[in-house]
Amino acid sequence: MKYTFTQTDFDVFNIDGLENRMAALIENTRPKLEQLGEHFSSYITEMTGDETYAHVAKHARRTTNPPDDTWVAFSTNPRGYKMMPHFQIGLYNSHAFCMYGIIYESKDKQRLAENWLSNMDKFDNLPQDYQISLDHMKPAKTALNEMTDEELEKGLIRLRDVKKGEFLVGKVYKPGDKELSSDDVFINDLEQVMENLVQFYHQD
Repeated sequence: MKYTFTQTDFDVFNIDGLENRMAALIENTRPKLEQLGEHFSSYITEMTGDETYAHVAKHARRTTNPPDDTWVAFSTNPRGYKMMPHFQIGLYNSHAFCMYGIIYESKDKQRLAENWLSNMDKFDNLPQDYQISLDHMKPAKTALNEMTDEELEKGLIRLRDVKKGEFLVGKVYKPGDKELSSDDVFINDLEQVMENLVQFYHQD
């Protein structure tokens, strides 16, 4: 089994053309996402007590533009994940990530945003190099240690009040990081990240 993203996986997103990029993604990266999905659906089930299902991105609707990222997401719904808070492991050409959060399709995001706004001290419990994403479609993320409390609150208020508002928090891995040095190291680190983030899951 292979779980760890290598330079080959990051380089997939530099390949031109939908057909060529998808072929490389299916050959190189998707098997790792499927293995990660199998491992962490069981891990999250055990960690939370809720039956959890893995959803590996297929990019099936694309007809012209190749994907800029790929992922496996985890939810308690066997049919999908976008409508509820979820864990996600994925990568762009510049970085990989393990995050937990809420995207715009969630019908419950106003209530969840209020929960998080009422418990902002939970962010102080996280490693401060963890990063925030306010748009899961874009690679840009900001480290907690680079954000003021007001900026963090502003992101959560946007999640609550703006239809397209999103908010995810987690860890970023750059190519060459020591956490990507072996499968054991990567899996152990991902498990620690999820243990750190599960406080938000239980809050929901």
